Amino acid sequence: MSSIRFEHVSKQFPEASMAAVDDCTFEVASGSFVVLLGPSGCGKTTLLKMVNRLYEPTSGSIWLDGTNVRDLEATELRRQVGYVIQQVGLFPHMTVAQNIAIVPELLGWPEARRIERVRELLTLVDLPPDEYCSRYPSQLSGGQQQRVGVARALAGEPKLVLMDEPFGAIDAITRSALQRELLHLQRKVKKTILFVTHDVEEALLLADKIVVMRQGHIVQYDTPFAILTNPADTFVYDLIGADDVVRQLSLVRARYAMLDVPADWDAGSVPTISADDDLRHALSTLLRTGASALTVLDQNDVVGIVTLDAIRLSTQEGDPS
Repeated sequence: MSSIRFEHVSKQFPEASMAAVDDCTFEVASGSFVVLLGPSGCGKTTLLKMVNRLYEPTSGSIWLDGTNVRDLEATELRRQVGYVIQQVGLFPHMTVAQNIAIVPELLGWPEARRIERVRELLTLVDLPPDEYCSRYPSQLSGGQQQRVGVARALAGEPKLVLMDEPFGAIDAITRSALQRELLHLQRKVKKTILFVTHDVEEALLLADKIVVMRQGHIVQYDTPFAILTNPADTFVYDLIGADDVVRQLSLVRARYAMLDVPADWDAGSVPTISADDDLRHALSTLLRTGASALTVLDQNDVVGIVTLDAIRLSTQEGDPS
């Protein structure tokens, strides 16, 4: 896992009258899932592409684990960074196994280790290796191709994974399934992920933290819960639909509204929910059981509690002024 730090990063393209990215400063903690969110043309993809040096900053610096990415040879850097794009980019003349093994092969891994890694990753993305290793991209659905793209991005055990609108070309039902699978996958692999989308619901569902961008600037950087309950201005308020209470409850995960566990808490005496369950499910459980609070579990560990007051807070309209 890796941390990323952006320090006053700007990008001015020669033909443009305005900077695509303008003085952006923020930090992505190791192991966190951070989403770059904003309308088309706000600079989010440009910012992402400067991490693996597909674009070079006009000014400012980007640090990967304390090392300026400009001090790393571009090819070496990109072998440390997984990259998933909307178009997938699988090589059509290569099998699924060969596509996934590209980076491990470039890194000089022995064949046995490459084969083991391919099978491990196909299992992880729910594509049985005995069935899919020898298939070609043309024999896969769009959703299956994206799963292979994610597996390929993870194959070389990268420090960081960049994802640029990876589900943008997928139908709504498949997209929803892939989003849930990505959340589940992240709980297992705990990678540092920087994810670009213009889809607000996708951002609220997936992110540990969201960078809201507008015209190259960072408008707000916070958790989905904090952005919903306290949007920085009217742009953020309107963007996220902060007045749609049902939508909020359906998209915000319990982990972002939970309270600390009281010292005398008896976790076995109340209903439990997962930290990744949404607040609509939490509210339904509270009302159905009559409990005053719920125990929140993350992989069977007690990590917090959710109360009716905490959910009520999440639906209060923030002041966008």
